[in-house]
Amino acid sequence: METPIKANSFHNLSSPDGSPSLHVPSPIITRRTRTDSTSARAFSNPQEHGVVKQFSRSKGHGFIQRDSNGETLFVHISDVEGEYVPLPGDKVIYRLCPIPPKFEKFQAVHVEIVNFTPEVHLKWDTPETPEPKE
Repeated sequence: METPIKANSFHNLSSPDGSPSLHVPSPIITRRTRTDSTSARAFSNPQEHGVVKQFSRSKGHGFIQRDSNGETLFVHISDVEGEYVPLPGDKVIYRLCPIPPKFEKFQAVHVEIVNFTPEVHLKWDTPETPEPKE
């Protein structure tokens, strides 16, 4: 029997490398669903630096590791600026946005890639190719 998911909770996801699980906020707050006051609060925060830990274009979200303290932050696809899809290892700048209702946790918004990994980066308008089946 599945445990019901509470509103404004976090879902645990296993990370691919076996490290501690990553947390996806529930419900997910997107640029479109964020209130004006929350957006203003985020924009007043200073820019921070981090590295993309994981990003799934098909799922519409990913995670950034903060340079300041190593904490992992959620990032929604709607908060990634620019024309390229982020890849693990990309260095980024972003702002912290508090997540309602208690505003105790944060997600990354206004995310910009400032240093690309050497791998080829796809543009957002490039069609996704299906991942090979094993």
